[in-house]
Formats: sequence, C-alpha cells, structure tokens
Amino acid sequence: MSLDGYVADKNGRLDFFTHLSPQQNTYSDADQLRFLDTVDTILLGRKTYDLFVDFWPAANTETEVIADRLNEIDKVVLSGSLQQAPWGNWKAATVISGDAVQAIQRLKALPGKNIVLWGSISLVQLLVKEGLADELHIQLCPALTGGGRRLFEHEADFKQLKLMETRRYDTGTVFLSYALNSNND
Repeated sequence: MSLDGYVADKNGRLDFFTHLSPQQNTYSDADQLRFLDTVDTILLGRKTYDLFVDFWPAANTETEVIADRLNEIDKVVLSGSLQQAPWGNWKAATVISGDAVQAIQRLKALPGKNIVLWGSISLVQLLVKEGLADELHIQLCPALTGGGRRLFEHEADFKQLKLMETRRYDTGTVFLSYALNSNND
C-alpha cells in the first residue's frame, strides 16, 4: 500500500511497490520464507492468478528465494471464467467457481495450516466484510501514487483491528500485521 493509501496506482499498476529499490526483492526473504512455512493454501482471484502464473512457476531460488516454497504450496483460484489453472511444471491450481463465501468457508473448515490471499483486492474486501479474514498483512511503501485503487472504499463497515506486529526494512517499507477482531475485544 502506498503511503497515501492506495494498493494500485491510477493505471492499476504496482510500480510504486516493485520499483522501490534494487533490493526490493530481497528485503524480506527470510520473513517471507518463515511466513510460507505457516501456509498450506494460497488463495488467488483470477486476475492475481494471471499475474502470478506469468512469473512464479518459472522463477527459481537463485533469483527469488521463496520461489520453490511458493510454487509447491497448493493454490486455489476463485474464478467464474477459468476451467483450469496450470502452474508450469508444478501442480496445477484448483479452480473453484460459484459462491466465493461458501468456498472460503469450506476451505477454512479444513484441517491444516493457514490460508493466504495475495492481491485480489475484491476478495480481500469480501473476506473482511463477511468476517472470513483473520489477519491483514500490509506492506506500507514509502511512495505516493496521487490516486488509484484503495484497499477499502469509504462504504466499508467499521472493523476494529489489533496491531500484532510491525517490521521496518531498509527500503523504507514497513510491514504491519493486524488481527481483525469482530467482537471488538
């Protein structure tokens, strides 16, 4: 998220995040690997799947430390248009169409580790609205976009958040972890 509160710029791009510095891809590798060890399912919307599948299946650990771990984790794509979701030479993602809320409720009811949703702003908004998100992890970038797409629009319902963790990186990015607390404890 940019410092002025946008998760995509006016053109729908993420350049403000990906071009912070030459070290952007390595600033949190150890943290990302530790986080991925707590995850057994990656949830993606169709647009994020399209972005991820163009990059991650061919990535290797020499250039992207988390590549193998990210690629081996089961992926679920929520989409009304995809019939299949190949993932290069890795196991294909599972495609689920229909009611996203019911699909996510079923996934959350399964035993296992955590589920992470990357990108897919519409899905994030839906999960928070429906009380299906437990935590928000935000990387606050030292950039101003001057407009774009917000994580939550003005009509979002009030939610009480509890700050769980902060980390500062040399790039100036600040990692923020919030627990969503539906009963306002």
